[in-house]
Amino acid sequence: MNFLGVILVRMEFDDKLDFSDVLIRPKRSTLASRREVDLTRSYTFRHSGETWQGIPIMAANMDGVGTLPMAQALQKASLFTCLVKTTTTASLVEQMEKLDPNYVAISTGTSDEDFKRTTQLVEQFPSIRFICIDVANGYAEAFGDFVARMRQRFPKHTLIAGNVVTADMTQELILRGADIVKVGIGPGSVCTTRIQTGVGYPQLSAVIECADAAHGLGAHIISDGGCTCPGDVAKAFGAGADFVMLGGLLAGHDEGGGHVVTHWYDTLKRDPKTKEPLLEAQQTVEFYGMSSDTAMLKHKGEVADYRSSEGRTVSVPYRGPVEATVKDLLGGLRSTCTYVGAPTLKQLAKCTTFVKVFRQYNAVFAQGEH
Repeated sequence: MNFLGVILVRMEFDDKLDFSDVLIRPKRSTLASRREVDLTRSYTFRHSGETWQGIPIMAANMDGVGTLPMAQALQKASLFTCLVKTTTTASLVEQMEKLDPNYVAISTGTSDEDFKRTTQLVEQFPSIRFICIDVANGYAEAFGDFVARMRQRFPKHTLIAGNVVTADMTQELILRGADIVKVGIGPGSVCTTRIQTGVGYPQLSAVIECADAAHGLGAHIISDGGCTCPGDVAKAFGAGADFVMLGGLLAGHDEGGGHVVTHWYDTLKRDPKTKEPLLEAQQTVEFYGMSSDTAMLKHKGEVADYRSSEGRTVSVPYRGPVEATVKDLLGGLRSTCTYVGAPTLKQLAKCTTFVKVFRQYNAVFAQGEH
């Protein structure tokens, strides 16, 4: 007897949006200058009970971004850094006294060895206040169990956990003990998860939905990934993010510690006196995803035979000290607030109305930009 198999496919037909799909509609404003905008936020965290004040932009826990020198530079502007998982105890011994514990988190995976290492670090450095529990897939039951285990072991520490992109898992992680949930699967500039696995969620919609879920429980979220410019940072905050985490936008700086490579390019012009070709120098720094072959070979010595790379390795322009980039980011964010009449960053989400668009900006001369 033959049976006809029936396959039920679940499909959501409502639009899910990325940062590039929207613009923020301007509104009447009484602000006379960007100087009037206050970007400082104050938070009290659900489980730890700790309070925090600063500008809620974070450096991602990635090689070349989540470094100790980056943390020291960003804390001057009251910005936060999640240190890369491979930060050594020896380097922390050398640098811990230079770090403001209000603006730095140590990062960990979810193995028994990770739990042991985190416990040792917290015992050795009692000033540590923030712990970032970071995995690519926050949907595994074992991940929720680990968050609960960490909450039991560190009841007074503020726990960051992720990554997820849906309201249900945001709530699950919060109920398991997370104070701040990291939101984002696949939007990063050096992440290839969406290509390699077909899994992901448009970042703007993920932030809107996860922020609503977290705020209903008195917790917070981080928008992690997908920001290509200061305007995207503003959109993330406008969508309800409490923190915005940056990787690529903070890559290529001195504080990241990457090796600067100089490339010479023929300008197709000649020196009017010597008639020799005129060459132009361009400096770059290697930047890669933490699930890339580059990262796995560097930190594990191999790419395990049961997995594939979910990150790319690229060369980004060398950008010098991070201070100028920070000023550009904060300047853009202040300008956004003046366009919508938000005197503080806290009020930006309340003043934000998104409009769906098919083109963000006119890029006709983008290739010739200096």
